[in-house]
Amino acid sequence: MTEATTVRTPTGAQAVQRALEVLHAFHDNGPDLSASDLSRRLGLPVSTAHRLARTLVGAGFLEQDARTSRYRLGPAMTELGRLAYHQRGLHLAAPELADLAARTGTAADLALRSGPYAVIVAGGPVTPMSALRHPLRTTAPGKVLLAWPRPDEQAPLDEELTSIHTHGYARDAPPGIRALAVPILDRTGHARFALTLRAAPTLLTDERLPWFLTHTRACAQALEILLLPPTERRLPTP
Repeated sequence: MTEATTVRTPTGAQAVQRALEVLHAFHDNGPDLSASDLSRRLGLPVSTAHRLARTLVGAGFLEQDARTSRYRLGPAMTELGRLAYHQRGLHLAAPELADLAARTGTAADLALRSGPYAVIVAGGPVTPMSALRHPLRTTAPGKVLLAWPRPDEQAPLDEELTSIHTHGYARDAPPGIRALAVPILDRTGHARFALTLRAAPTLLTDERLPWFLTHTRACAQALEILLLPPTERRLPTP
């Protein structure tokens, strides 16, 4: 007698979680993905990945290329992204970031914390294969966001984050570029955003660091006023 095989149907919460995992698979801003690509990234059967993707296509969160049958983010994601951009007031930051970039000859961007990642949400170039999120400990903006945690996350900082907190900025040097990041703080001392300059090592030198810091901190103060409600801004220094 053959033992019956029980097929477990995902619960509503599990189905939602899987659908969100499909969307997260597109975070690296790479090429369009096939059902097989999604299957490998998520550890799901190809049939399950295909079914989830088709459901998301029907809701507008993905779209499928009729020629290649591969998937990309859909119009519903574009709409929600634009709404979130304006609801957070990030459109107000764009002119300040553009002005800072023009004055310093760098690329300027704004990042916030999303779980274990620093996510660039305004400014800077968005090009194919350029990721908009990075693990917090791997970049200057991520370290800034960690060095000024929320009040409910207060814990002793390690040596590197303590030094960043003391000096008021973080630096890093990914291949071919240097980055300088400062926090945009709220009234509780939490870094709500990280403001970052990125430039070639020949421009963002140690000797010119004070000059770049002066301009970056001035922009951070302006963004604090633009992005935070009055009740959440730091109190003026007497």
